[in-house]
Parts: sequence; structure tokens; C-alpha cells
Amino acid sequence: MAMVISGCNGYDGSLANSNTPQNALILYNKMLHNPSSHNHFTFTHALKACSTSKALQKGIEIHAHVVKSGHYSDIFIQNSLIHFYCIENDIVNACKVFDEIPYPDTVSWTSIVSGLSKLGFEEEAIGGFLSMDVEPNGATLVSVISASSSIRDVKFGKAIHGYRLKNLCEAYVILDNAVLDFYMKCGSLNSAHYLFVKMPKRDVVSWTTMVGGLAQRGFWEEAVRLFQDMLQRGEAEPNEATIVNVLSACSSLCALSWGRWVHTYMSTRHDLTSNGNVGNALVNMYAKCGDMGMAIRAFNMLMCKDLVSWSTIISGMAMNGLGMHALPFFSLMLVHGVCPDDVTFVGLLSACSHVGMIDQGMMFFKAMSNVYGIAPQMQHYACIVDMYGRVGLLKEAEAFIIKMLVVADGTVWGALLNACRIHGNEEMFERITHCLPTTEGVSIGTYALLSNTYASSRRWEDANGVRDAMRSRGLKKMAGYSWIEADVSNQRQ
Repeated sequence: MAMVISGCNGYDGSLANSNTPQNALILYNKMLHNPSSHNHFTFTHALKACSTSKALQKGIEIHAHVVKSGHYSDIFIQNSLIHFYCIENDIVNACKVFDEIPYPDTVSWTSIVSGLSKLGFEEEAIGGFLSMDVEPNGATLVSVISASSSIRDVKFGKAIHGYRLKNLCEAYVILDNAVLDFYMKCGSLNSAHYLFVKMPKRDVVSWTTMVGGLAQRGFWEEAVRLFQDMLQRGEAEPNEATIVNVLSACSSLCALSWGRWVHTYMSTRHDLTSNGNVGNALVNMYAKCGDMGMAIRAFNMLMCKDLVSWSTIISGMAMNGLGMHALPFFSLMLVHGVCPDDVTFVGLLSACSHVGMIDQGMMFFKAMSNVYGIAPQMQHYACIVDMYGRVGLLKEAEAFIIKMLVVADGTVWGALLNACRIHGNEEMFERITHCLPTTEGVSIGTYALLSNTYASSRRWEDANGVRDAMRSRGLKKMAGYSWIEADVSNQRQ
């Protein structure tokens, strides 16, 4: 009988770790008919199977079986229950189980801190960590540093990093990656770079965190250079996230030749060329770099075109002055059963604006709410104002703003202000400028437009007044710069 018990539990554990954890639960049900055939290992394996297969109700039943069988005081089962409830987003029951453990061990604390952090209770996760009466391990630190990242608690995160350096001297790439991500999210680029350089071991997550962090913070050229360094060093193979981030950097730089080079690299990796997120990023890169021929080609090669794919190609047509070509793509999108969202309509309205299709644009604007139930946002209103303004219908644009269901912000008034400047309507231009001081969301570009317009008319006092207003609001126009590619072929060698 003992051999049968051992065999059943071993088989149960193997199934729980397999791709078919449901089979472990079927075996568990059979074992319940013989009370002597299961022990605490059976429950821990069964709970793991529930966590893997998202079987909430079954896990609750197992919890009840544990209590009835007298195994509830087993720390291994209690830790499994905490993990199970956290996986099921039931932090209340997870905390209840934790509170009923007389002497929580490191696994107990790590499970509850991790669950609190992942479920959005970052402050509670940090509080739990500070309450620990046992030594944390690397997994505990990963969870608490993630909580610090989410709430941008720079001081506490640095303290955790210091604790790691003092008490965990061995290489721990997962923890170092979590600290790296923390520094990036908090904007501490120098600290992130220092840690990255000093890491004894780096994997694809390390490199991707750095490349993505640089790209998201506007250091696009540095992101591309780091990606090149990644390939040259050969420490890790780029994955989907790495490629998406570097393509985003190329898009922001409008660095077409670098984008083509990344595309060439992708062609050597089938797992990347067939990936939808990478494919969408490639379409976006070519569109933003002005090569709509390659954007369409990349779009057509997508195995599965989702909402992002269609919205990207439509917006790409609009931004490259091919508004008439954007509309057929929208029709094809509907034929394929893909429902548009607010981003799709920004692209459509922008396309109509660029080619002066007023009636078509208004039809799309009304269809947003009437047909698709999408409430217009400020970007959509700004597109309509820009559409009227481009063809000189300034009174219609102003009337549209007045009838808006929401208070117009700086993007909407800025669109009309620019149209007034282009068409020389000084009376409306002056009237709009009086609205800006009390308007939310006025961009630096709008103030710069206003100042430059006054300066071109030699109205120096008014121009200086605009700049004073910018300073009082803490706005500062960044100096312009140009970026060109030179000897790109040599840089790649």
C-alpha cells in the first residue's frame, strides 16, 4: 500500500507540473475515495495544478478538504494556499491564510508580499516586507523592488538595492533586472547604466530593459546604439520586446536606414518575422520614416492583422499625405470584422483633414458615437477644427468649438490659431489669444507659434509678453536640432 501511495503522489506531482494540470486534478479526485492514499504533498501538488489551470472553485474545495483532513497547520500547504489565492487575484483570502500561520517562513512572507505587489497593493507590500521577522531571499527582494517601481518610491528602492549589495553577493540576474527596471521607471538613468555595466551576468531581459527604457525616455539614438552593442557582444538573443523597442526608437528618429537594418536582422529570425507585435512595429516604423511602400508591404505580410495593424496603416497614410488611400483600408478593416477604436478614428479624421474631405470627415466624426459608441476625445475635436481650418472655413471651426460637449483645451484652440495665421485672419487670431491664459493644456508649440507670429509683425512687446507667460507657467521651448545619418554602412560593421 505504501508503494501505491508513493506512486500516486509522485504521479500527481508530475501531472501538476505538466502542460495538462487538469489531469492532476482528475487523479486527485480519485485519490479522495481512499483517505490513506494522500498526504500533504498531494494537497500542495493539487493546489499548484489549480493555480496553473485557473481552477478557482476546485482550489476552494481543496482548501476545505485540507481543513477537514487536519493538514491545515502544515506550513507547506498554507504557503501553497497563499500562492493559489494570489494567482486567482483573491488577496483577501490570501491574507486570511497568511494571518493564520503562527510562524510564517520566508516563503510565506515572499508569497504574500509578491501577491500584494502584483495586485496593486504596493504600499501594503512594502509594509509587509518591513514587518518580516525572517531573512528575505532574492525572490522577496524582487517582489518588493517591483512594488517600489510601481509607486516610484526612489528612496526605498535604493535602500533595497543597498541591502542586496550588502547581503546577497552572488549573481542573481532576476533581482538585478528588477532593480534595473526600477531605476529606469524612476528616471534614474545614470544609476541604471551603472548597474547594467557592473552586472556580473546579463540576459535578454537586462538588455531589453535598457533599450526600452532609453527609447521611452527619448534617448532614441542611445537605444539603437545599445541594441547594436547587444548584437556585437552576443550575450543574449533579442526577443520580441527588444525588437519592438528598437523599432520604436528608429521611428522616433525617422532613421530609415537603421530601421531597414533592424528589418534585415529580423528576416534571419522566423520567430520574429511571424510575431504580430513586431510586425505592427515594423509597419509603424516605415510609416513614420515616410516609406509607405515598405509599410504596405510589411502590412500585407502580417499573418494576423489586428486592430493595431489596421489603425497603424490608416494613420500612416494620413501622416504621409495619402488620405484618399486611408479610406479603402478602413473599408477592408470592416470587411475583415475588425471594429475600430478611438485611435482608428484619429487616423481617419486626420486623413480627411489632409485632403480636405469635410463631408467625409464629419460623417466619420458622427459615426464614432452614433454607430460605434465611441465618445469623442480632445484629439478628435482638434482634428475636426484642423480639417475646417485647412480649407479656410474658420467661422465653421470656431462655431464647432463653441458647440463642443466638453471645454476645448489648448490642442483645439491651437489648431484654430494656426489656421488663422495661415489664412491671415488677424481679428479672430487676436480674439483667440485672449482665451489662452485660462485654457488648460496649451502646448509649448502653441505659445511659440503665437510669439513668432507677433515677432514677424514686429510686435515685440506682445512677443515678449507671450514669453513671460511661458516662463510663469514653467514652460520652456527646447532648442531645435537636426539629426542625420552618415556612413551608416561603416557603423554596422
